[in-house]
Order: sequence, then structure tokens, then C-alpha cells
Amino acid sequence: METLDIKLPQMGLLYGLCLLPGLLLWLIGLRLSRDIAISILRMSIQLALVGIYLKMLFNLNHPWLNGLWILIMLAVADLSILRRAGLKARYFALATFTAISSSVLFSTAYLVTLVIQPAHFYDARYIVPLAGMILGNCLQGNVIALERFYSALRKNENEYATFLMLGATRWEAVRPYFRDAVKAAINPTIASMATMGLVSLPGMMTGQILGGSEPWLAVKYQIAIMICIFTSTAIASIINLKLSLNIAFNAYDVLKDEVIGKS
Repeated sequence: METLDIKLPQMGLLYGLCLLPGLLLWLIGLRLSRDIAISILRMSIQLALVGIYLKMLFNLNHPWLNGLWILIMLAVADLSILRRAGLKARYFALATFTAISSSVLFSTAYLVTLVIQPAHFYDARYIVPLAGMILGNCLQGNVIALERFYSALRKNENEYATFLMLGATRWEAVRPYFRDAVKAAINPTIASMATMGLVSLPGMMTGQILGGSEPWLAVKYQIAIMICIFTSTAIASIINLKLSLNIAFNAYDVLKDEVIGKS
């Protein structure tokens, strides 16, 4: 069974749906029409271009092209994480890239080569969307981890300094904030896994069912991707924070002001 196509007139009706929340926002005094219109336009153009590129990528299915696309995704995610976490890319870009690339590539490779086992491990049909889903969730988790950790440190500078004066090492002094940041990063995934199927049908599973897959097959893929998302987010958050410790502090274990972006 093939998925029904959405033709241009129906796409026009779909965009028209945005007028309702736009009107309601305007009535309550939120003048966001321009921001909403720009966001929808950017989303449409970006996804259209990605759709054209992915069609070419899937047709060629060349390992180097597939790898290059994943590398581009990792680089964009790297800069996005640091910008949204309020950290300066010139200090943390390499550390964050190392953390997310190692965790995402490990989880994706594990899922594709050991669990799914396609004829070719580099098959774009599998590695590109799976890596994208894992990376997207990993990105959110790392933004939370970095933002929570460094915000807590700046908010509790006196407490942190007291730990150091009492003889604690840098790691011992930051460990409470470290644990809280990692917990905050993985909590959304844990909550999502705990309620999945009862509160909502997840996107990957719904997409596969709409694409004609058997519900049980879609369930197995959804379980696989959620486990990989959790694994990747946890690993990347821990590695990212650990690597950042050597960058963010000076020789006297004082947090450097210059590594934090202007708010």
C-alpha cells in the first residue's frame, strides 16, 4: 500500500491552517506574524532543498557522499549546540564535535550493522535518516547539558569556590552540577520512552505505518531508534561536559569569562 500524495492545492490548504493560530496570537497581543512567516518559509525552502538532495543521494547511494552528508549534519549540529547553549564556538567547537560525532556514529553504526544488517552498511536509506534522528535528539540533550552546567556554575560561583577552598579538586567541586546537567539532558528521553505508545505515537513509527509498513515492524524500529537516541544522548552529554572542563577553566580552576557568549 502506497502513501497518498499531497498535491499542490492541498499543500495550499495546509499552509492556510497557520492563519488560525496567527490570528489568535494577534488577538492576544503577540505580534509574531513576521517571525512565523519567515520560519515557515525557511522550513519549506530548506526541506525542499534537502528533499531534492536526498533523492539524488538515495539514487547514487555512494559511501563517500553519504558520509559527507552526515559530516555536514554533525558540523551544523556542533555550531547549533554551542550557539543555543551560550558558549563560544572557537573554544568548544572541537570538543563538542568530538562528543556528538563519537556517540552518534557509534550508535548509528551499532544499529545499522548489528541490528538492521542491510546488504551495504552505508546504505543511504538507513544511515542518513537514522543518523539524523539520533543526532537531532542528541543535539537537544547537549544544549540542555551545557546550558544547565555552566548556568549552575555561574549562579553558584561562591559555593563552587568554597568547595575548592575546602580542598576539593576541580572535578569534586563541579560534580554536583555535572550530575544535574546530565540528568537534565537525558530526562526528556527517559520521559518520552516511559509514555511512548500511551500518550502519543512517535514520529518514526507513524511515518512507517503511513508508508505501508506493518505496525509490528514499525514498533521494532521505533524501539531501536529510541534506545540509540538514549545511548547517544547520554554518552555525548558526558563526553561533552568532561572535555569542556579542560577548556572552560584556567590553571587556578576559575571559570573563564571569555568562553561564555554574550546573552
